[in-house]
Amino acid sequence: MDALKQKFHKKSAALRDELRAISKSKGDTVVGEVKLSQVLGGARGVKMMLWETSELDANEGIRFRGYSIPQLREVLPKAKGCNEPLPEGLFWLMLIGEVPTAKEVKWLSKEWQKRAKLPAHTYNVINALPKNTHPMVQFSVAIASMESTSLFSKGYAKGMSKKDYWDPTYEDAMNLVARLPVVAAYIYRRVFHDDVHIAADRSLDWAANFAHMLGINDEDNFKSLMRLYLTIHADHEGGNASAHTAHLIGSTLSSSYLSYAGAMNSLAGPLHGLANQEVIKWIFEMIKSIGKNPSKAQITAYVKKTLKAGKVIPGYGHAVLREPDPRFIAQRVFAEEHLKDAEIVQVVWKVFDVVPGILKGLGKVKNPWPNVDAHSGAILVHYGMKEYPFYTVLFGVSRALGVLAASCWSRAMGMPLERPKSVTSEWVKEVAKQKKKKK
Repeated sequence: MDALKQKFHKKSAALRDELRAISKSKGDTVVGEVKLSQVLGGARGVKMMLWETSELDANEGIRFRGYSIPQLREVLPKAKGCNEPLPEGLFWLMLIGEVPTAKEVKWLSKEWQKRAKLPAHTYNVINALPKNTHPMVQFSVAIASMESTSLFSKGYAKGMSKKDYWDPTYEDAMNLVARLPVVAAYIYRRVFHDDVHIAADRSLDWAANFAHMLGINDEDNFKSLMRLYLTIHADHEGGNASAHTAHLIGSTLSSSYLSYAGAMNSLAGPLHGLANQEVIKWIFEMIKSIGKNPSKAQITAYVKKTLKAGKVIPGYGHAVLREPDPRFIAQRVFAEEHLKDAEIVQVVWKVFDVVPGILKGLGKVKNPWPNVDAHSGAILVHYGMKEYPFYTVLFGVSRALGVLAASCWSRAMGMPLERPKSVTSEWVKEVAKQKKKKK
């Protein structure tokens, strides 16, 4: 058993026993009250799942095991000559709650390199799809195709003990995280570069090798970008749509491959991960309409025209956050360091100067600030990745770090089948009537 796996088993077993004792002695403790607005509004804010890897605060943003994004950039190990953290370090942190050493991160990089080979049939499955199939569909199908290699599914079929479920789940998670950059790069080169593929460089770390296989020019800075990108998109607590989808599917004892394929189908929705595609598409349309170097006055007019047409401004607002997204800020810091003179980046910053004030003026927008999607596309375009239908696949490679680390915890904790109670509209009307009478 490897060192990371041993640490995870020791910590998860101790926490499992502690939480079971709490559930037994304090299980009837009331922790909140569900409102009708939550029943009718997508269960917003209802506390109903355990998620160890990260927590989202409306004002401070995401914290991974208590660490903010600026803190991660300080404490996590880095590649030589790079200011951005290695995503391997974040996975280690999310899995066991400890900041890893450089030696431990180097081991994890090598371990993922060893596990990165795809099954031959996965290539066949991808190649059977038309090239004009959306990259997210290809990505999801490819992930599902690897279910035949699931160690959890094989162990379960043989009658494995419940107390051992966590072990093959850990192995599946490690294998899947290792393989995802290979899958994603293969789809990118297949669809947008005439099936001309680039072999992996096993001397590189996880994110740098991904950048290498994508074949983007200015590789050194792009490798740094991928390290940052794959870190800041890695998790956003368990209530977001893709994470919750994976948690729900996993609670049925489906394997990590099936649960993560489902998560990617969720991420592909415009109200979730596909938003990064929508943002850059909107910016391209704006530039086409008013010119490459628009003034703030021109942008203001275009934004108001968009809103007047009954449309939203992509990349602005968030279901939870009430301040600028720290992930947006992290990307801006990167852009200021590496590409502050890039025209497309300048446009994004002008939009940032304009949009919040306009949205505030509407009087009904809870969060007028940019989210992570508002900036990512512009940086990718600068480095030559203009194929925005692929952007959500990048998001999907990253999100695996948090979701699959969390899946290990769910199995180790013995989390039950998720089964919330639904209600009918008649029930809602009856409850509303009773509340009105009490007044």
